[in-house]
Amino acid sequence: MAAPIVWTALGRLFIVAVMQLLAGKDAADHIAGIIHPKYQVHGFSVHLTVRKIWAIDPAGKLDFGGGEYVPAGRVELAPRQLRPEDNYLWWELDRESYFVECNETISLASDQIALIEPEDRLLRAGGWHVPLFVRGHVDPVELLLTVGILQLRVKENARIARVRLFRIDQELKSSRTRRKGAAPKSSRSKRK
Repeated sequence: MAAPIVWTALGRLFIVAVMQLLAGKDAADHIAGIIHPKYQVHGFSVHLTVRKIWAIDPAGKLDFGGGEYVPAGRVELAPRQLRPEDNYLWWELDRESYFVECNETISLASDQIALIEPEDRLLRAGGWHVPLFVRGHVDPVELLLTVGILQLRVKENARIARVRLFRIDQELKSSRTRRKGAAPKSSRSKRK
């Protein structure tokens, strides 16, 4: 299979990257704080659960150089009991965006990358967060949750996201290391 070609301002780069999806139980070895492995660890993913939720306090600032950067403020929301028989408390979230801190933390090797994506049930309930790739040590895992309906109730320790862990086998070859004008070698044999 020929390497995909990526065009840059410097010329062509031939990049071959193989990402191997790890089994959920192997991924769980890199995730601390899992509350209940029986329900969180799956074939090829691990659920992340809600620990804390903050409302966003009104404005952040972003500039080119970073000298005027100000992160958005946070106001921690207290969950409340909805029914007397509830062992866990609930947050009642209006149509806004919120910061969510997960119970779990992620520690990845240098050849690993994790994809954090919204849990299907979160999407069907009217909320979402952007899928994101993370590397290294992530403590705490924080998500920007958006509620797109009038109200979303979230219970403490609710499963909000899935982590899929990949091992990367990457080989970078620059066009500068090849003979000038030489075409990349193909692993396919030519038909006669």
